[in-house]
This record gives sequence, structure tokens and C-alpha cells, in this order.
Amino acid sequence: MIRVLLADDQTLVRAGFRSILDGEDDIEVVGEAGDGAAAVRTAAALRPDVVLMDIRMPHLDGLAATREIIASLPDVRVVILTTFDLDEYVYGALRAGASGFLVKDTEPEELLHGVRVVARGDALLAPSVTRRLIAEFAGRVERPAPSPRLASLTEREREVTTLVAAGLSNDEIAERLVLSPATAKTHVSRIMTKLDVRDRAQLVVLAYESAMVTPRWLGPTTPVVRHHP
Repeated sequence: MIRVLLADDQTLVRAGFRSILDGEDDIEVVGEAGDGAAAVRTAAALRPDVVLMDIRMPHLDGLAATREIIASLPDVRVVILTTFDLDEYVYGALRAGASGFLVKDTEPEELLHGVRVVARGDALLAPSVTRRLIAEFAGRVERPAPSPRLASLTEREREVTTLVAAGLSNDEIAERLVLSPATAKTHVSRIMTKLDVRDRAQLVVLAYESAMVTPRWLGPTTPVVRHHP
């Protein structure tokens, strides 16, 4: 059973999400919070598997609440809810450890899929939107020095990382590189271990922020590899 906490300051939004989620045999809404501070307290008390977190709430916004929850409850996955698909606060939440985001007008099937994806430890990356968001806002913040762990990646692992950053699934990566899906999954898992990132969302953020991957704004959207010594 996937245990979900709903954090949104609009009662009707919470009710709508609850009606969708509670109708599934494998998902249970265990709590609700109407502001960020309440979300942090409720998450600590209930330890849900997934928190659906509105980005703009009173008392403590979703970004700050996400940081606090991830810092104290590393096994809890946070999915950001936003009205807009391009929102710098969403990018900040991904940097803070959120596992992905959903726009509030998403279809019920997409909401259910997103909760299940995140609950099993994967990142919820909408390829076009997430790639565009991260690429846009990664250029607006001060980039940290490249992680020395990047040097530990093999050429194949660098190639796989660029495909993850482009939003490809393990099956799509396997098809692109002529690998078995199991081998692609192993590559991605090994990369995340080497780079000490918690999921695919964090891997994508690191790829852009370290300049290992750079978007081609005027050409193809597939990222290119920047090799570091």
C-alpha cells in the first residue's frame, strides 16, 4: 500500500486528489495539510511514502517544506504540485530533493502513474517539460564546481547520463544504445551510486548544473556531453 500525504492550501484541490487516489486498491491517503508548516509536522508524524506538495502555501512555502522533509525523512518522496509547467520554484524544489512535479490540471491517470513511479523510487520526469525547466533555470544560478565523482564515470556511463537528462526511460535508453533493459537499468543505478544522487531527478539536475550536459537552444534538444578532466 502506497501511503500519501496531501499538502495544499485549497480544500477542494485536496478533496479532488483524495477522491482519485482513495479509489485505488494500492494507494491510501493517510493525511492532509493546509500549509507548509503543517505538511512538515504531518510528514514527521505519519511518515508517508509520497507527499504531494503544493508549491505556494501560507506560513511555509512548498520549497521550504520540501527541504525540511527531505532533510529529516530521506525515505519520503516529494512530488511538487504547480499550476504552471515552468516555475523557478519547482526547479528549486528539485534541487532541494523533490522527486519530480505534476501540474495541477494533470489527468487522473497521470496522477496515479506519478504516485506509483515515485513510490517505487524512480523520478517523475516529464521529458519535455522537466528538461526545459531544468535547462532554463540551471543557467540562472551559480554553478558549483564540478563534482570530482564525475571523473569516475566511464564513457558509457556518461552517454547514459546524457540520455537520462534528455528524459529517456530505461527502455528507451536500452533501445537507443542497443542494450537490454536490465543492462540499462544497471547502468543508471551504478551512475546514481557513483554520483551519490537519490533518484533520476537529482541525476538530471546534477548533469545540467555541473555543465556535463548543455541544452542546444537553437538546434536539437538532445544534450551533448561535456567531458571533464
